[in-house]
Amino acid sequence: MSDFLPITLDDMKKRGWDRPDFVFVIGDAYVDHSSFGPAIISRILERHGFKVAIISQPNWKDENSITTFGEPRLGFLVSAGNMDSMVNHYTVSKKRRSQDAYTPGGVAGKRPDYATIVYCNLIKRKYKNSPIMIGGIEASLRRLAHYDYWSDKLKKSILIDSGADILMYGMGELAIVALAEALDSGLDAKDITFVPGTAYKTRDISNVVDGITLPSYSDLLKDKREYAKSFNTQYLNTDFASARPLIEEYDDSWFVVQNPPSRPLTTIELDDVYELPYMNNYHPSYKRLGGVPAISEIKFSLTSNRGCFGGCSFCALTFHQGRIVQVRSHESLIKEATAMTQDPDFKGYIHDVGGPTANFRRPACDKQLTKGACPHKQCLYPAPCKNMKVDHTDYINLLRKLRSIPKVKKVFIRSGIRFDYMLADKSDSFLKELCQYHISGQLRVAPEHVSDNVLDLMGKPRNSVYQEFVKRFNNMNKRLGMNQFVVPYLISSHPGSTITDAIQLAESVRDMGYMPEQVQDFYPTPSTISTCMYYTGLDPRTMKHVSVIRSPHDKAMQRALIQYRKPENYELVKEALLRAHRQDLIGFDRTKCLIAPRKVEQKTTSKSTNNYNNKKNGHGPNKKSFDYKKQGKKGKR
Repeated sequence: MSDFLPITLDDMKKRGWDRPDFVFVIGDAYVDHSSFGPAIISRILERHGFKVAIISQPNWKDENSITTFGEPRLGFLVSAGNMDSMVNHYTVSKKRRSQDAYTPGGVAGKRPDYATIVYCNLIKRKYKNSPIMIGGIEASLRRLAHYDYWSDKLKKSILIDSGADILMYGMGELAIVALAEALDSGLDAKDITFVPGTAYKTRDISNVVDGITLPSYSDLLKDKREYAKSFNTQYLNTDFASARPLIEEYDDSWFVVQNPPSRPLTTIELDDVYELPYMNNYHPSYKRLGGVPAISEIKFSLTSNRGCFGGCSFCALTFHQGRIVQVRSHESLIKEATAMTQDPDFKGYIHDVGGPTANFRRPACDKQLTKGACPHKQCLYPAPCKNMKVDHTDYINLLRKLRSIPKVKKVFIRSGIRFDYMLADKSDSFLKELCQYHISGQLRVAPEHVSDNVLDLMGKPRNSVYQEFVKRFNNMNKRLGMNQFVVPYLISSHPGSTITDAIQLAESVRDMGYMPEQVQDFYPTPSTISTCMYYTGLDPRTMKHVSVIRSPHDKAMQRALIQYRKPENYELVKEALLRAHRQDLIGFDRTKCLIAPRKVEQKTTSKSTNNYNNKKNGHGPNKKSFDYKKQGKKGKR
């Protein structure tokens, strides 16, 4: 039956079901598309013969909102959605977002904070004995004790706070089938302790083989250094081939045990996942509400890979998808693209062909296929590994095939491009094809910073590598007779970024002759190395001290420096330059200076800084002073 899965009792009865096997409670609107985790998990269960019903965005203030289908035969599945609910709700300045792209009509506030925990507690109140399995990005990245930026606290594993029985981390396709079959065979949820890619809670760890005991939660609360050590142990145990079980103790003799990750999917398996009978749209009941905005960017995009060996410190992909790149076949992607062209809304443009990193179409080296990624080494940082296989041929051939499909006018690449990987390629064939066919005026890449001190902490290539890429990009466009530009993504206030580093970045922006419209303030999200640095002041890989900017005012200064041309940023930029004794950057020479001097205003120059947070007017004497709260309302990167 090719249709959306049931969201009402009438939908279920039309399918002839008396009772679903699983009820899936999700924090997003129900979008049956392969870019949405709940769609993949529910369709995989369907493929294996299980009946799944969907409860989307239940009213968490009404416990009856999760009783639509009664108690399922095997249990409840819970996901906060495609984003962590706190990232979905709040800007980096902790202000409420006014829109939610994963809700009909873009309306905000249709899911609770910490949605996974709230939904599980709701279920427990109504169905005390029904098994609950949690997954999705929120559960995956909060599976062990973690720093929570929004409460500024070290929180317990989400398994403890939610009361769930089992947690699936990572992408979950293999784990969900194993769990469903175990429950269907009659096993009690508390006895399902053997599935890779899952975590569970227990009072008895005697059956855990070759496990690593992490510091207890109470020890972590006492000493941030212990948390940094624990986090590094977790980071070194994220690969399917080398990871060992991890054990974390809590109060009342509870333990959370994290099993090693699921193995990567083969190309055939990944093709199967993406060829399930998705409706490729949001549920039709949302049309009268304005639809679901998130579908617009992905409806005509192709996911060609997953996993990333880039290893950026501020990215959680290592903890979620892993470092082993998995790819779909050309045939599967061409089949999906051809089907897209039949959609009445298709205008001839494929918006993206990629994944976490678009130009990764194979594992970093052949060894990774059997022995996994090296635990103590990165593939690209601090320089490309000598064993890394760099070859864009497969990606080039794929793009050429997609361009040749009837009705396709242009194929864009909007996923991240690793320019250091591209530079490591002895051939410039991919760069030529990229410039000639797959961008339109601008190429967005992510150098993130220019200070090598900061880039080292970010796990990013040095500034000289980025400059070499820009040079090669410009030369290629000159050869092709094209006028195209590189647009860099930049991060302000990353751990380790001092005012000196921020000024260096501002000078680089000046020399580019380009002022970024959007700047990403560093956002400490769960389970990244950078977030661990932010919380502990230590680099967990080296245990060396890292300076951290936490003051909203100091963060606003670093952000303002990158956008120094904005008049409203003047006072903050001036304060930063004076603090760093860089008066040489205040003057009228636009090739050297960032800002020009202003006339002294009633001897209040020294007061402008002191009155920045003046309660009376919120801006100090200068009415155009920077309001970092307003600036927090930036577009999503």
